[in-house]
Amino acid sequence: MIAHIAGKLVEKTPTQVVIDCGGVGYHVNISLHTYSLLPNTEFIKLYTHLQIKEDAHTLFGFVEKSEREIFKLLLSVSGIGASIARTMLSSLDPKQITNAIASGDVVTIQSIKGIGSKTAQRVILDLKEKVLKLYDLDEVSMSQSNTNRDEALSALEVLGFVRKTSERIIEKIVKEDPDASVESIIKKALKNL
Repeated sequence: MIAHIAGKLVEKTPTQVVIDCGGVGYHVNISLHTYSLLPNTEFIKLYTHLQIKEDAHTLFGFVEKSEREIFKLLLSVSGIGASIARTMLSSLDPKQITNAIASGDVVTIQSIKGIGSKTAQRVILDLKEKVLKLYDLDEVSMSQSNTNRDEALSALEVLGFVRKTSERIIEKIVKEDPDASVESIIKKALKNL
């Protein structure tokens, strides 16, 4: 309903701002990420999301459109309300959240206050496909460089296995045992291929 608000910044705290638009002061809830990106100018523009409930109309503002889109995605998950979604965007930046979802990193998502194991798993289950498609990410490209992993992957390719399938299996192995040797990774991967 309200796509963005541009006006004079009247008040600013780490969790909210008041923007004066034509004599009307709009109270807008923000994340710490947006707070850190607010320009030091008198006039600002925030992309907004209006949440309408029986007892309140709440406006959330974001400096970046991408943060607003992630906020909306998070709200679509059962068990995630606006305050938890805002906490997530205050604890991690949007790119960290999308990377954690895309790579199935339950630990990172669970590290956010108010999110338990089941909710973290539900976030990944519900949003992984959407995030991969929306941000055109490759599921496996999220992992940090690991030479044993790379060597094992190229060895499996030489043996004639499909790269994508091999990558997924190797990622699971490396997640369980980050210090696994090349031989160990290959042996475990061969059992699963």
